[in-house]
Amino acid sequence: MRFVQRRSDPLEINLTPLIDVVFLLLIFFMVSTSFRMETQLSVELPEASSTAALANDPMVIVISRDRTHAINDQVLLKNDSASIEAGILNAIKGVSPEEVVLMADANTPHHSVVTVLDILARAEITNVQIRTQSLRTDQGRAL
Repeated sequence: MRFVQRRSDPLEINLTPLIDVVFLLLIFFMVSTSFRMETQLSVELPEASSTAALANDPMVIVISRDRTHAINDQVLLKNDSASIEAGILNAIKGVSPEEVVLMADANTPHHSVVTVLDILARAEITNVQIRTQSLRTDQGRAL
């Protein structure tokens, strides 16, 4: 006796609903995420009554309380003026920024800030913004 064999179609997994769910999750997380400028150094910014808007892609120099310098989230190993100048000049060569944002801790020695400003002036960077915190009490974060 000959039995009739049924042909079974190969099983396929439909990935379309899975892709839809992944895209919806991606959109949800993109919308619900808050974007802030964060650095590797913990810095308590001084306060000011006015704040200015940032350029599209500024070069960020951060000086911490213990005079540790970071340029675009890359911490410099040495804190002497020659190392700081070499780091800033290398960063300027690679990016040629429209604007430089200087973020110094409120307790940073004034000499460290002046050293960085002097290096930027010698490199002919004229658009330098010193970043501060808003005096308004309703905003507890740096702008």
